[in-house]
Amino acid sequence: MAATKKRGANGGGTIRQRPDGTWEARVTIGTNPGTGKPNRKSIYGKTQKEVRQKRTEMLAALDKGTYRAPVKMTVKAWFDEWLATFCANKLKPYTLVTYRGIIDHHIDPHMGAMQLQAVRGTHIQRLYNNLIAGGFSAKTVINIAAVAHKAFSTAVKQGLLAVNPCDAAELPSVPQHEIKPLTDAEIPLFLEAIQADKLCNAFALCLLAGLREGECLGLAWDHVDFEKQTITVCQQLQKGKKGEGYVIRPFTKSNKPRTIRPPQLAFDYLRAEQKRQAVNRLAAGSLWSNPNGLVFTTEFGKNIAIPSFYTAFKKIATGIGRPDARPHDLRHTAATVAIASGADIKSVQSLMGHATASFTLNVYAHTSEKMMEDTAARMQGYYDSIGKQG
Repeated sequence: MAATKKRGANGGGTIRQRPDGTWEARVTIGTNPGTGKPNRKSIYGKTQKEVRQKRTEMLAALDKGTYRAPVKMTVKAWFDEWLATFCANKLKPYTLVTYRGIIDHHIDPHMGAMQLQAVRGTHIQRLYNNLIAGGFSAKTVINIAAVAHKAFSTAVKQGLLAVNPCDAAELPSVPQHEIKPLTDAEIPLFLEAIQADKLCNAFALCLLAGLREGECLGLAWDHVDFEKQTITVCQQLQKGKKGEGYVIRPFTKSNKPRTIRPPQLAFDYLRAEQKRQAVNRLAAGSLWSNPNGLVFTTEFGKNIAIPSFYTAFKKIATGIGRPDARPHDLRHTAATVAIASGADIKSVQSLMGHATASFTLNVYAHTSEKMMEDTAARMQGYYDSIGKQG
């Protein structure tokens, strides 16, 4: 059967019927930068009408600048490429491991075999829905979605996709969990309970200075100024790559260093830790090794493992009747005490290292009963003074 050619009426080019009975249209989609010759793309279909429709859609996409040449790459292949090429030298080791786990355990099983350019918002939405149905929290799903969005965004920048399919899906809402800092009655109980623990001074510093676990365990003596009574928070202890153990990571631009001035009591605990460490160093002799000059170490100068810190804290918290408390609640307690003591929000923001004061306000919008009573008393005093003037 001889090939039949028909001049297209909706944008130029030709449509022909091939010897095998299928129809083909050829469209110019630009110029080869190497040869200067036109780049032509063939479109196939079972009928002339089908091919003409496909050609019309392609020409419309070319006019809008949304056309992307088909790329035979799966979602799995792209995510692997993205992680190796665009993330490996940019992300912290722990973050890289986390991304790898999200891709392997959540994204690949759901859509890894799909063609990258075939992914639509509905596929992403099904991923979110399946994760929620599988028992994952909304916060976990949002973390998974963040990785997917970044990978697809890079694909858009590289010209592999016209749009990011994640933009067409709806994320689950995260319920706002109530912050539960230690109460005025629990704080002295906690300070008394930690006295018998070897991590006593570390727990106290988190409470008094509002440090995160990693910030506290990554604190170096060089960053403590006893004379000025300031602490510079500029690095943290993190889990490294597999087999690497723990590493000290300096803050990046997304987590800026901050210099804080906690209460005098914090430096009393730091002095106590300085003495404790000196005793340990003397006892360890040649076995002592603290290359990073860390404040909180084991008997031989090694860093404190985060799980050990967590386990010891939970035991103490349970002992004072707060089994639900987490180490991070010590940080919340520091902020709440600062606010209750009359500190302005800007100062609390600086202490916590938050990006904006509005974020601090949102996090600590709750008001303790004592704060409400104090506010009511001040207002009553104001109106009483007006009444007396009258």
